[in-house]
Amino acid sequence: MKLRKSWREKLADDKGLPKVIHIAPEDRARWKGATLVVPAPREVDALMQKIPKGKLVTINELRSALAQKHKTEAGCPITTGIFAWIAANAAAEAVAEGRKKVTPYWRTLKVGGELNPKYPGGIDALRPLLEGEGHKVIQKGKRFFVADYQAALVPLKVLT
Repeated sequence: MKLRKSWREKLADDKGLPKVIHIAPEDRARWKGATLVVPAPREVDALMQKIPKGKLVTINELRSALAQKHKTEAGCPITTGIFAWIAANAAAEAVAEGRKKVTPYWRTLKVGGELNPKYPGGIDALRPLLEGEGHKVIQKGKRFFVADYQAALVPLKVLT
């Protein structure tokens, strides 16, 4: 019987990525360009590791940095989000094994400054980590956001 891969094994499995895809002319408006990079999981993790304490990034900034690195017009929104989630779970797995220095996944937000409830521990775990770094977390309906997150965004040049 095959055992499940750990999160860190999933993070290390590049599956032949990164890959640059040329978008068909009829689909370019949807993807906002003629070329798209599908990143490797470790590339996303490496970018997330660059976010300093007190600073933030959104998935869109990660996508822009990946596109710039690979000289494409866009970064894949689906795989970038999935790989950020895998990086977060790999970091939580490492913490559970006693490691202190891990990818600060709580600093990576969804579009619009929203906390990602699918990250390890959900909102209850993310909120104190963000507030401990000086951010204010606010609730809007059932969703949670970092107030004035734009002021704390890390410059793109730090990521590239």
